[in-house]
Amino acid sequence: MMMRVLIAGVALLALAAPATAAMTVNEFLAKADALKAKGILAIGSSDIALLRQEIATASDVYRAGLAAQVAAGKKPSSCPPPKGTAKIGSDDIINEFRALPAAKRKTSVNAAFAAFMTKRYPCKG
Repeated sequence: MMMRVLIAGVALLALAAPATAAMTVNEFLAKADALKAKGILAIGSSDIALLRQEIATASDVYRAGLAAQVAAGKKPSSCPPPKGTAKIGSDDIINEFRALPAAKRKTSVNAAFAAFMTKRYPCKG
């Protein structure tokens, strides 16, 4: 019981802290577009690492949220494959973000990524 409370607490902290500092989908797409416009010169840009880190953080926040749901005895909102085994590329994420209506692009990358994963990996049964 104590372990469940501890896991849920850690997961909630992980959800709260990065969510406030996360960039919006609009900001993410603007940086991705700027990198694409640079072509081969984008290789030296620090924005590549920034965007990768943003998605890595969103993934960690998403998985912490799932762990918190399970620790609380709830059914998880989605059922992704184990970390590192999902076949998701940057184009998948960018295309999903571009498909969002303009009003939804003001949401955080964390929230948009979680919605994408929930849609892509629904729980069976």
